[in-house]
Amino acid sequence: MKFGTDGVRGVAGQPPLDPVTISRLGAALVRRTEYAHASARDHAQPVHIAVGRDTRESGPWIEEALARGVTAAGGRLTTFGVIPTPGVAYLTRTGPFDLGVVISASHNPFADNGLKVFSGRGEKFGEPEERAVEAIVADPSWTVDDVRPVVERSNLVAEYLAHTKLLLPSTGNLQGARIAIDMGHGATTTTAPTLLKSLGFELVEIGNAPNGKNINLECGSTHPEALAAAVVAHKCRLGIAFDGDGDRAIFVDHTGRVVNGDAVLLICGTRLKALNQLPGDTVVATVMSNLGLELAFKARGIRMLRTPVGDKYVMEEMLKNGYAIGGEQSGHVICAEHLFTGDGLATGLLVMRAMVESGRELADLAGELTMYPQVLVNVRTKSRTDVNEVPAVARVIHQVTRAMEGNGRLLIRYSGTEPLLRIMIEGQDDATIKGWAEEIAAAVRAELA
Repeated sequence: MKFGTDGVRGVAGQPPLDPVTISRLGAALVRRTEYAHASARDHAQPVHIAVGRDTRESGPWIEEALARGVTAAGGRLTTFGVIPTPGVAYLTRTGPFDLGVVISASHNPFADNGLKVFSGRGEKFGEPEERAVEAIVADPSWTVDDVRPVVERSNLVAEYLAHTKLLLPSTGNLQGARIAIDMGHGATTTTAPTLLKSLGFELVEIGNAPNGKNINLECGSTHPEALAAAVVAHKCRLGIAFDGDGDRAIFVDHTGRVVNGDAVLLICGTRLKALNQLPGDTVVATVMSNLGLELAFKARGIRMLRTPVGDKYVMEEMLKNGYAIGGEQSGHVICAEHLFTGDGLATGLLVMRAMVESGRELADLAGELTMYPQVLVNVRTKSRTDVNEVPAVARVIHQVTRAMEGNGRLLIRYSGTEPLLRIMIEGQDDATIKGWAEEIAAAVRAELA
């Protein structure tokens, strides 16, 4: 069992997401917490783990397998049922819990699932903790007793919603506005309508009928086309699309144009700079953010700092240096005043807050970002071989790099959650960069697919 960029991922029922490995993980989390925090914990109290899940059909049995391991190791497990990832992060931080676990594969298809772990501070596990837990799980000297899992149930979601609601203190010129939301048949079906209706918005809801198999299926943040059509058809002020576990959001303006995470970072970063609430005049993004965003920030006197892909790396950089805002092009946005993890619903409120305070439409705010043409090609590979060690591939990469002549960016990396090599190129001409990306992809397919 290995942690990737967003926890443990795989096909539900197959290693590492088989019942035996999941139970070992549950027990390992208890054992690691007892050891790592021995001096600070009250040993009369068992390690208490909070858990929540998205709407995949495999979620309940994975929760039971996790609970079996936790129970066997002497810990307690409390479930919130279906709840967005940031809800678990917040309630772990504010409740009587040592750890939080989310059962989800985010934007992946329903057959996949995963587990991501949060510390008692509501922050994703760092790599040292992940490596320590991996070692315990792999240790053959211990086994998990076959016990009846004990699962306690709690409904604290209202506390998370009340905290999130604080991000939009006034609806101003959006009072009573019609908003379209696509919940991707995922976890936000339990939270987004409740919160947005409590703020007085009129909702057009799609992606709101989960059946265990339709999560992210041609809907949600990775497929905003249906949302764009709904926004235009129902004359909405904006649309918000969430992914399966609710930790990211992609937007649609009133014209039907899609607004991604880069534009959201520009909107939020510019707002904080104007309010003198942007420490270090810095916004944290990743290597996937568009060159146009970097140039837009530079024109505003804002530095854009890039991290590897993964919101946990954004979080670590923000925590290390006290930065206020960061995120990814894919829609993960971390707002320090709220939580140190992505939260799609919170991001929606922050964007609407910028609209209210500026008196402008989302189309106007997002229109200030001029994106460089960008192409992303994914190639499924048999292994994670370093492409620079494959002569035929390295040769094409070198040729493309020389042809770019410094007027663009080339980024090649393996996905942290799927067996894919991602080839991203930015440049001034769309047709040219598409050709370059396909040249590299063809070489990779010939050598590594």
